[in-house]
Amino acid sequence: MEKEIHVFAPATVANVVCGFDVLGFAVNAPGDEVIMRVTDKPGITISKITGDDGRLPMDPAKNTVSVSVQHYLQSVGRIDIGLDIELHKKMPIGSGLGSSSASTVAGLFAIKTLLGDESDAAKLLPFAMKGEEMACGHGHADNVAPALLGGFVLIRSYEPLDVVRLPHPAGLWCAIVFPDVDVPTREARQIIRKNIQMKDAVTQWGNIAGLVSGLFMNDIDLIGRSMKDVLVEPVRSMLIPDFYKMREMAMELGAVSFGISGSGPSVFAFTKDEETANRITQKLQQHLTGLKIGSNGYVSTINDAGPRVL
Repeated sequence: MEKEIHVFAPATVANVVCGFDVLGFAVNAPGDEVIMRVTDKPGITISKITGDDGRLPMDPAKNTVSVSVQHYLQSVGRIDIGLDIELHKKMPIGSGLGSSSASTVAGLFAIKTLLGDESDAAKLLPFAMKGEEMACGHGHADNVAPALLGGFVLIRSYEPLDVVRLPHPAGLWCAIVFPDVDVPTREARQIIRKNIQMKDAVTQWGNIAGLVSGLFMNDIDLIGRSMKDVLVEPVRSMLIPDFYKMREMAMELGAVSFGISGSGPSVFAFTKDEETANRITQKLQQHLTGLKIGSNGYVSTINDAGPRVL
């Protein structure tokens, strides 16, 4: 058995505009890293966390990485093992890019690899969802599933859990901008309407079906025109500065679609090439600078690999 491992897990874009809690995809950057070492004394310790400005708990009973790893160890009957964890946050917390998911998935992939467990990575999904439940009060899979499996993922059902990996056009690029404003996931979930009109539900179903069809058919234009959200975006967009202005700018610059990543405040656009994605990221960041708001920008294709050993 290896004594030490260093793992990267990717950021993810959840919901993908119209697919609230059921769609998500992984990107190449940013992401989080976990270094895990086997120790002589049974139990899990966290010796170091960087990049979190002191916001994350060092207590292994309260950290999503250690808690999900502990659940996994119990399931495989290895609670005798001793582990030390270093967590290196390479992505912003509360960004809407699956920050807690990336950390949790990196930890689970690390322990699975250390133990030489060659079963399907999907086996880790329920443990990763335990981490999500702890992080935001709701064990959804639209971030952890793509972070763990890579690619574009549909959660067809939560009870029982049924996750489907979807194809996607190779030429699809993603521009992501994270405005430096605070939108906590728990609070963002609480402002969503509980009752919806049938006509809105029908619109949303049609868009989700159109988006999935576009992915299978390699039809980027169909993907673009299907990415409209009449249920969640109208409420959550209020938490994001100049959301509709940024959408207008992105579409004028050649985006095929634009929307909120997860619960925000990150926004993303799909484009047909890298150059357009770079231009959109740059212009949106300039716009936010004009509003005296700092931001991070990322440009990526869809990441089909998921977590990897560094």
